[in-house]
Amino acid sequence: MATDIVMILCTAAPDNAAVMAEELVGRRLVACVSILPARSTYRWKGNVCREPEHLLIAKTTKARADAAVAALRSLHSYEVPEIIVLPVTSGHAPYLDWIRKETGDSP
Repeated sequence: MATDIVMILCTAAPDNAAVMAEELVGRRLVACVSILPARSTYRWKGNVCREPEHLLIAKTTKARADAAVAALRSLHSYEVPEIIVLPVTSGHAPYLDWIRKETGDSP
């Protein structure tokens, strides 16, 4: 059964990730952002690149997702940032309620 909660995945330069997370939480666009170190390998403009990045995992509601994505795009240093929104189909009910409360989307 689907919920109204989504997770947004976004990779960012290590020196930009914390700023992005603080902004998203500060503006109540997301309830929480987990930041994990990552090493990405990708093709960009014909070259294979290997870069250290941070993976942001943001938890929010569907109602806030578009605004959170827009904020990530405006804060991001990449020309084409990875921003992926995934549905949360189930979870620990008190945690899902906390996400709603922290984003101002309490029922």
